[in-house]
Amino acid sequence: MGTNRRYATQVDARMDQRIVERIAAAGPLDSLTTQELQLDQLPKTVDPDPREVLVWVRFGKTPIQVHALAVQWTPRAVGVTFEIAGTRHRTWVWASAVDATRSGE
Repeated sequence: MGTNRRYATQVDARMDQRIVERIAAAGPLDSLTTQELQLDQLPKTVDPDPREVLVWVRFGKTPIQVHALAVQWTPRAVGVTFEIAGTRHRTWVWASAVDATRSGE
């Protein structure tokens, strides 16, 4: 039996989404602590027009890269929001965990 090349991209995308959903269900979303953020010492920027990013987040002990919106940041950290299976998530990650998305991605 051969593979269905015509719909391979759609099937791959569905499988990727199922993997993300399974990882998200396996543990709590991790976020930086108040001590790590130092919001009382570092300037924070809130973006009125958040930009799309790829970001590494951690559910339990499992890291995964997701598409998100960077909504706020400090010189060291970025606050992001993203949705998985209809549930909106918000977290803070280190700035080095964030990559800008490419057009059309």
